[in-house]
Amino acid sequence: MSGRGHPASTVVSLVLLIASVIGLGTASAKIVVPSGSVIEVDEATVNSVVKAFERAEQAIKAHDLEQVMAIYSSQYNYHGFKKDDIRKIWKDLFDEYEEIASTHLFTKMTKLGAGKDAVLEVTCTGHLWARSKTTGLYVPIDSWHEEVHYLVPENGSWRLRGNLGESPLVLPFGTAPHPLF
Repeated sequence: MSGRGHPASTVVSLVLLIASVIGLGTASAKIVVPSGSVIEVDEATVNSVVKAFERAEQAIKAHDLEQVMAIYSSQYNYHGFKKDDIRKIWKDLFDEYEEIASTHLFTKMTKLGAGKDAVLEVTCTGHLWARSKTTGLYVPIDSWHEEVHYLVPENGSWRLRGNLGESPLVLPFGTAPHPLF
């Protein structure tokens, strides 16, 4: 089904465009829950998720690898990428880029289970960009559209455990897995 003409898709596209145009040079995170989002959790849960992403974004801005890794669950697994793999990716990004920033639009949140067995499904559209230390140019690093993140409670905070969907045996031409957010 095409997202063309669908109000939520239009809002997401418009917010991403505006964030890209006016927000690129600011190197700050934009974490938004747009009006009209499907939120099936309480306000405290929404705020907790947003705060977890804000902490990660502040750590990214400070190039604080340990604090960036705090958003990932010890059980993180996305298309075969484990937490140690993500650590190496972030380290390499910090070595090559500065002013790393992102946009996250959370358009749906659903909670499955309860207590320590709870899983949040958070539908997110966004992108990650930075300024190259080599060229000085801003470059896109990663983008995602309606990716469903799995978050689990761990050590008093929501942590990324992975994303919805099976790992395809072969990725379609021109695509790559998106392991960071």
